[in-house]
Amino acid sequence: NFANEFSKIDARVVKPEDIGKVLPWVHIVISNSKSLLIDTYHGIKKEFLQSYLNEFCYKFNRRYFGDDLFERLVMVSAGYRTGFEHRIYNKNAA
Repeated sequence: NFANEFSKIDARVVKPEDIGKVLPWVHIVISNSKSLLIDTYHGIKKEFLQSYLNEFCYKFNRRYFGDDLFERLVMVSAGYRTGFEHRIYNKNAA
């Protein structure tokens, strides 16, 4: 079941000195994105920041997941549930 594979969350408290061991990819991604934004693109306007981050995510995914990218997308899509019950658009409407 694809939904079970992607819906597991393992929350835990991590000591600051162990963060690099638990989340090594997070630090690599943050470092790479900062380098891209600071070194390559100078003076990014706030209105375009999301587009630059989208480009970074696309390139990162293509680099590290390559041919498996489509299969991963299908797995995530198959497990996606539309949950409209948690969306209350106008709480004050009666």
